[in-house]
Amino acid sequence: MHCLLKTALLALLIFSISGCGSLVHYKVKEGDTLYSIGWRYGQDAKQIAEWNKLRAPYVIHQGQILRISAPAGMPGEPLFTPLQATKTSAQGATELAQSRAALKSPISQRVGPIAWHWPADGHLISTFSARKIDRKGINISGTKGDAVRAAALGKVVYSGSGLASYGNLLIIKHNENYLSAYAHNDQLLVKEGDSVSKGQRVATMGATGSDKVMLHFEVRYKGNPVDPLKHLPKR
Repeated sequence: MHCLLKTALLALLIFSISGCGSLVHYKVKEGDTLYSIGWRYGQDAKQIAEWNKLRAPYVIHQGQILRISAPAGMPGEPLFTPLQATKTSAQGATELAQSRAALKSPISQRVGPIAWHWPADGHLISTFSARKIDRKGINISGTKGDAVRAAALGKVVYSGSGLASYGNLLIIKHNENYLSAYAHNDQLLVKEGDSVSKGQRVATMGATGSDKVMLHFEVRYKGNPVDPLKHLPKR
């Protein structure tokens, strides 16, 4: 009887944590921020804060258990999951040849309140695809040490290497809705909490978490990956 009770309690715990296949809770690790957790699971950091009754500046602690999906009956289902990525129709992902042809001049363009700037000077080698979970942004070629620049005015909300597949990663918050990320850097030149200006050198290009030197650049709107080429100016 005692063994049966232990088994039932264990099953209940697994059910609570797994959410029947979708992760419900997350245990905070050293170096995590609310924004890096949101980035990892395709959620809006503000939404996670609301579910966990956290107030700005959203201080979290190692070992803390956070809910990362909406409680039953509450709005705020995950904005992006790998399963959704395979089912979502392509959002006009630009063909690589067309994208390269379009890369000719002005440096910045205003989209709503944000003036965007290209984060690196290299060639575009991979574009965004809503159908593929490994193409949530664009890849820009370069050589080790090339400048990586902030794509817009903002504040650094993550600077570290806690998301293994991204290597040395920066996440910059531009307003309440938009974040941008810069992955595989060699050196990170800014830290969490720093304010950055558009075009400011924030890192150097590298190959951390990648098999070649490049910048992986993403833009997210309320936690959801969007096509950076629809925001960056043509050049």
